[in-house]
Amino acid sequence: MKLAVLFCIFCMFAVYSAQSAPLYRWVDSEGKVHYTDQPPPASAKKIEEKKMGGQLPDDGQLPYASRMAAKNFPVTLYNSDCGEACTKAREHLTKRGIPFSEKDAGTPDVQAELKKLIDNVEVPVLAVGTVTRLKGYEASTWDAALDEAGYPKSAPALKPKPKTPAKSETKNNEQSPATSSK
Repeated sequence: MKLAVLFCIFCMFAVYSAQSAPLYRWVDSEGKVHYTDQPPPASAKKIEEKKMGGQLPDDGQLPYASRMAAKNFPVTLYNSDCGEACTKAREHLTKRGIPFSEKDAGTPDVQAELKKLIDNVEVPVLAVGTVTRLKGYEASTWDAALDEAGYPKSAPALKPKPKTPAKSETKNNEQSPATSSK
């Protein structure tokens, strides 16, 4: 029994570390494309580093509703440099304050994943949780799916940083003991 519990804990840590590891795409001198989790050799051409794990901050800045929605219905944006629709799709999620991961549809792995999801390699595609898949960008349809998943309708206000007074303000506001004892 103890061995099974330890094995489960080990698996959780392995999955977590794999999600946050960078992935490298590079082309060798013969023109072959490689995908690895190790940095490519110095002779590699066209090196791209991809961060896995997306844009989901875990620093307590998100409101509780956003954290719960992201936990239960994670959002993935399948995107590329397809023009205005892809740009608007990314901006829409960012403006609304939705934590999301983004997958580049230009890679063969993501293209295969898209074919399984929607039987096509069309972008942008919004995946909310494990069931909702929306092809193309339409703000009202995307908002309805995000609302249903429990995401807030507007971007959360970030906690303001405390303002530190400037040196000149501090000196002017301080009184010496001799002047304040009148």
